[in-house]
Amino acid sequence: MTVFFVDSNVFLRFFARDDAKQADEAEKLFMRAKQGEIELLCGPPVFFEVAGVLHSTFRLPYAAILDTLESMLSIPNFTVLDADIITKAITLARRKSIGFADAYIAATALEKGIGVATFNHQHFKKAGVQIYQFTA
Repeated sequence: MTVFFVDSNVFLRFFARDDAKQADEAEKLFMRAKQGEIELLCGPPVFFEVAGVLHSTFRLPYAAILDTLESMLSIPNFTVLDADIITKAITLARRKSIGFADAYIAATALEKGIGVATFNHQHFKKAGVQIYQFTA
């Protein structure tokens, strides 16, 4: 079966419906996957881009952005690289009110049992991640 990596702009057109022709084409793509004609694939950068554009361009509330990311995970015949970490990151972002990118980093660190070297202590402390202590 043919596999296609789906770029973030396809999801954005589908969810935002700001370009009717492209939104329809995106919907057709997802329907073909649902019907088992093709398989789709994407990875974490697509989720970061979708979250960023929905926030900066479309000004969606944060809860709606997380709902959108979660809905992406349920598309039939769609493989998401690091899906387990993305799922944990969405949950962490909701529970701790931290940005999705930081939640992804925290979820990865927690999954691997490692700490995070960061100057942004606030979000990572909320997530319960060990933080590297830089010397002054």
